[in-house]
Amino acid sequence: MSESSSHQSLPALLASMKASDDVSSVSIPDNWLQGRAVYGGLSAALCLQATLDMFDDLPPLRSAQLSFIGPGGGDVELRPRVLRRGKSTAFIDVDMSAAGEPTARALFCFGAPRESGLAHLQLPAPDVADATDCGPFFEDSQGRNRGPNFASNFNSRSAAGALPMSGAESPDFTVWMQHKQADINPVIIGLVALADALPPAAMACFDKPAPVSSITWHFDMLMPEPATTDHWWLCRSQAESIGEGYASQAMTIWNADRQPVMVGRQNVAVFY
Repeated sequence: MSESSSHQSLPALLASMKASDDVSSVSIPDNWLQGRAVYGGLSAALCLQATLDMFDDLPPLRSAQLSFIGPGGGDVELRPRVLRRGKSTAFIDVDMSAAGEPTARALFCFGAPRESGLAHLQLPAPDVADATDCGPFFEDSQGRNRGPNFASNFNSRSAAGALPMSGAESPDFTVWMQHKQADINPVIIGLVALADALPPAAMACFDKPAPVSSITWHFDMLMPEPATTDHWWLCRSQAESIGEGYASQAMTIWNADRQPVMVGRQNVAVFY
């Protein structure tokens, strides 16, 4: 049975992308929207997929910078462009637009591994229970999605910290996340699509609904080929500064073996 045009899993959505010359196009179904806009994690994943489709000999992704410029759903176009390619690294930017208006811009850095005499990694995972022992985050007690539209694509388990709009003193979410349609290749596309799924951590301090909107997002990959067990990723978002209608937050993702996979920062507009 085919999926409806208003609801598609990530694999089905990626399979529907069409490339012509230097442009990729795809239609965004309702279940990947956040309000009027394409969910930010999906925007990043589509930009990355369009890049990998156009340039199939790239080294591993090392870093990404995303700017979310304006809302836009429906039919979108993506235009990857090589800015520079050297011996070990490649810089590629991608413009995403809808109805001729810019919606997002991505800048990716891909880098081949190099020999090094240095090795240091100190990002211990929080001491939390496994996903199967944690309660729901986006879902209510009946398993129904109580988050934005795009959240219906994920299973989520609250591991530590607060829940959205709980009036918490500490703006901190720690949540196990998993795609409901788990077999996504390459894994990094599914990970990027999931990595921005948590609400802005400032929402832990809300005591009533209010709009939020991601402005920029930067992340670094700590594994050239990220992998996890049972498709679960442990995601943490912590707002370190909230004021004048903006929040700045740190974001970290570990795999099920508690190995750090991705670190990032995000600036968010807060209308509270």
